[in-house]
Amino acid sequence: MMGSPMTDDKMICEIYKSAKKDEMYLYVEKARGLKDVPESLLGIFGTPTPLMTLLIRADKPLARVASTTVLEKIREQGFYLQMPPAKENLLKEIGVTPPETHY
Repeated sequence: MMGSPMTDDKMICEIYKSAKKDEMYLYVEKARGLKDVPESLLGIFGTPTPLMTLLIRADKPLARVASTTVLEKIREQGFYLQMPPAKENLLKEIGVTPPETHY
């Protein structure tokens, strides 16, 4: 790949946080920016706030998602959208047993 920051196993990504939804993040290839993100998604996401630039490598894990998944989605569609964790999963992450739900 001549001069591209993207190879088969790593990519320089820009990560944005949502202005509308807590813990929602948008990952894009830094060199392409937001140009591949559909307007309809940006409408839901809100104004993207730059969070960080990160070298994502297939062999280095990320906190909530497989790095290979992020790389594949960016290559396929131009972006990866990380949704907020479900509240039940969030409770488990911090060591709290979710309450029983009765109907």
